[in-house]
Amino acid sequence: MNVTTRPSLGDSRLADRLRRETRGEVLFSASDRGRYATDASIYQIEPYGVLVPRGIEDVQAAMAICREEGIPVLPRGGGTSQCGQTVNRALVLDCTKYLRNLVSVDPAARTARVEPGITLGALNDALKAHGLFFPVDPSTWQRCTIGGMAGNNSCGSKSIRYGLMADNVTAIDALLADGSRFTFGDLPDNLGGDIPAPAAELIQRLRALGAREAEEIAARFPHQLRRVGGYNIESLTPAARAEGRGNLARLLVGSEGTLAFSAALDLKLWPIKPRKMLGICQFPTFRAAMAASQHLVTLDPEAVELVDRTMIDLGRSIPIYRATIDRMVTTPAGKPAGGPGQGEPDSLLIVEFHGHEDAPLLAALDRLEEMMADLGYPDAVVRATDAGFQAAIAEVREAGLNIMMSMKGDGKPVSFIEDCAVGLEDLADYTERLNDVFAKHGTRGTWYAHASVGCLHVRPVLNMKDGEDVRKMRAIAEECFALVREYKGSHSGEHGDGIVRSEFNEPMFGSRIARAFEEVKDAFDPKALLNPGRVVRPPRMDDRSLFRYAPGYAADQAVTPTLDWSEHPGPLGGLLGAVEMCNNNGTCRKFDANVMCPSYRVTRDEQHLTRGRANTLRLAVTGQLGPDALASDEVAAAMRLCVSCKGCKRECPTGVDMARMKIEVLAARARARGIGWRERIIATLPRWAPFAAMAPFVANARNTVPGLAWLSERLLGLAAERSLPRFRGDAFHDAELRAPDGREGEVILLPDAFNRYFEPENLRAAIAVLRAAGYDPAVARPPRGARPLDEGRTLLAAGLVEEARAEAWRTIGALAPFSAPVVGIEPSSLTTLRDEFLALLPGEAARALAARAFLLSEFLEREKAVLPLKPITAEAHIHGHCHQKAFHAFPQAVALLKRIPGLKVTPIASSCCGMAGAFGYQAETLATSKAMAELSLLPAVRAAAPDALIIADGTSCRHQIKDLSGRTAQHSVRILEMALA
Repeated sequence: MNVTTRPSLGDSRLADRLRRETRGEVLFSASDRGRYATDASIYQIEPYGVLVPRGIEDVQAAMAICREEGIPVLPRGGGTSQCGQTVNRALVLDCTKYLRNLVSVDPAARTARVEPGITLGALNDALKAHGLFFPVDPSTWQRCTIGGMAGNNSCGSKSIRYGLMADNVTAIDALLADGSRFTFGDLPDNLGGDIPAPAAELIQRLRALGAREAEEIAARFPHQLRRVGGYNIESLTPAARAEGRGNLARLLVGSEGTLAFSAALDLKLWPIKPRKMLGICQFPTFRAAMAASQHLVTLDPEAVELVDRTMIDLGRSIPIYRATIDRMVTTPAGKPAGGPGQGEPDSLLIVEFHGHEDAPLLAALDRLEEMMADLGYPDAVVRATDAGFQAAIAEVREAGLNIMMSMKGDGKPVSFIEDCAVGLEDLADYTERLNDVFAKHGTRGTWYAHASVGCLHVRPVLNMKDGEDVRKMRAIAEECFALVREYKGSHSGEHGDGIVRSEFNEPMFGSRIARAFEEVKDAFDPKALLNPGRVVRPPRMDDRSLFRYAPGYAADQAVTPTLDWSEHPGPLGGLLGAVEMCNNNGTCRKFDANVMCPSYRVTRDEQHLTRGRANTLRLAVTGQLGPDALASDEVAAAMRLCVSCKGCKRECPTGVDMARMKIEVLAARARARGIGWRERIIATLPRWAPFAAMAPFVANARNTVPGLAWLSERLLGLAAERSLPRFRGDAFHDAELRAPDGREGEVILLPDAFNRYFEPENLRAAIAVLRAAGYDPAVARPPRGARPLDEGRTLLAAGLVEEARAEAWRTIGALAPFSAPVVGIEPSSLTTLRDEFLALLPGEAARALAARAFLLSEFLEREKAVLPLKPITAEAHIHGHCHQKAFHAFPQAVALLKRIPGLKVTPIASSCCGMAGAFGYQAETLATSKAMAELSLLPAVRAAAPDALIIADGTSCRHQIKDLSGRTAQHSVRILEMALA
């Protein structure tokens, strides 16, 4: 759906009323509507607009306004739904920014009350202090919200032990479509005077429906744990009430926002089991794994999760997961190779045992090995008993969807029969027959997830831009659901109905039950205010007008990429394919202390999220935001807080590289509008810095002369409260080292502009360390009389791509004649040779240079260089630069420091420092820069002992730490130099 097909609603009556009558954030621009038009499904439906409510009273006011204006309402959590239930032509209520409080906890009763926007990860972090946790654990636990989980009736890997959301939500404080508010929970049969008359009338009507349809429900509802299709009307039957299963919160759970808005939810909590052991069972065929599942569950595991061959191969292609996958599929240690499936299995089943002590869990692994041997697979279990390996396996499992979606090209694994569930005794036959269906239609399926409950996530590989593949999707869905009915299974086992499955509720449950579902909807919401067209009265699942790739979807040929994107097939030289790698699953919404996505962690705005930026770019380069959108203010606003940390390059499972995409945006904007004086000055710093270093007292006057800082903010936007990096009169000169000549042991040092002119002692320390390790450092010279080499990092940050390309050619020309390793000490500069050079100058010369370019610590660790080190008795806290982490170079920096005798090295669990080149010096981004640093870095620095060493290899990081904490951070090479014997 083209978001420019409708006039802007920014000045509409609805938007105006929301601004006047609520305190929430009102988002009605074309790009805002576009960012909320998609979720993790195949659909795209433009909403009227978005309200980010600050409190429940804003929700109540918005619902009242929408009732009066005749506008539907769509509650939304993390927007990770795969069936299209969180996109609609409605007012979207984004609950994730403000409605995310843990209201109360009762440890004795093991209950908690939460607001709908709290994430499962945040909730369980808060519950740890009480020794409790909420056990429903979707793979999206870091970013999915409790309200969204209740809307979907989420399940997770441990449902065999703890059940579904419906089993763990005890009450819901609900806002109804008519404006009333009532708490649905475990209510008595005799509704007393405490219950308002409208609510009592509604409940009596629902119970009458349950009594009337009890026999039909018993006959038509599949007897599977994983049944989340339709409404949970079985809770309305007399039998359910008699057996204690008549809690009315169950009816709202799984209703996908179609019956009420959950203002608060009461949850059942469980005690934490602190110990766990995993057995990774290897199978020679997929069918063998499926047949074994029914036997493995008799060992009473917490979970049994499938990893198929496709996921193994794709996982290996993603650097962050490669080592873990390799360890999972190797022949079990100490066992002879050659057993069925060993070493390179076709499929894995990960069996988890949880408890309070190790001994019973190790005994459970012994029983697992015995059972595998009895099944014909001796010595085919890899044990995961250490916490680090277990955490890495969990990360792979949780990234299953995104790993599958990392396929490049238009053909992707598509979610539409994603989570059908059948009995374990039928699982092998069902999956084999479904694979035959895929083959019949010329495709294949990817399989993973919950083998313990017969609910495997299967996605046929199809191209949703191709009308023929859309027809295949329909045919596969119909044939698949026919198989599910034959095996008396559930067509919707975890991810809900949405658009993709709602229309199949009637053939699955029968017409009478479908009419009962409609009766429930009408009882709660007679005017269809709440998320209409989901669960009941849906559109066709293959209505292409609702697709993200609707007919007419195409690249804007006016867009001219400046970088090479050819690793991605498709239009615009592959740029569109690269942008489309974002599947909207929202891994970037996580809040752990890695890198991605630091600006979102500060603002919690969809606009400042990797997903939000990718959606904005997709709309821009396909013409959905109007002409020349790539250079527009709306796209610039989405990119404004992107600090090019490259966290997404490493941590996004589908490899969305927003730092490189930002260069395209900056380049388009520079071509269309030019760049400002501030950007020009910063971009050309390496060119004028040699002259500044000749008269440092003049160059540094802005920091020392009263009034100049204020003037620089007024004229250039450089924050007055920031001191700028100080030019040094003893700047590093190339003449301090010989020129390379190819001698044995030669290493070419690549001085960067920041250390060269601001902290030259770091480069001199690098020379000392290299020599102590037995290497002979040299510096490559540019042609006589030319300025020193520059990798173009600052030029790229301003969008001056052609000038950066010229610098890249100059650098490659100076280094190409020599084969020695190239070593640098500034992460952002050195990694430019391994990243941006490949996009600026695709070809063998850039690839050859990238292959021999290393950070100093990387090189010394890779070469196992011997350093003569004396003890330093101290604590050292080291912060990793974002680009160090993105290129997997931070562990080497830590390992090298740990060689120093007596030095206790602790990596700081931190995200981006927030300085990010010029970002932290700009007046307009100063507050965000500080907030990024306060997320994790600065608290850790302040907590360090006063005499502890603070280490950071990034120039920006060191300046940020100094400016905001008063502590002096040093480059790791200085510490190594101090330790040289």
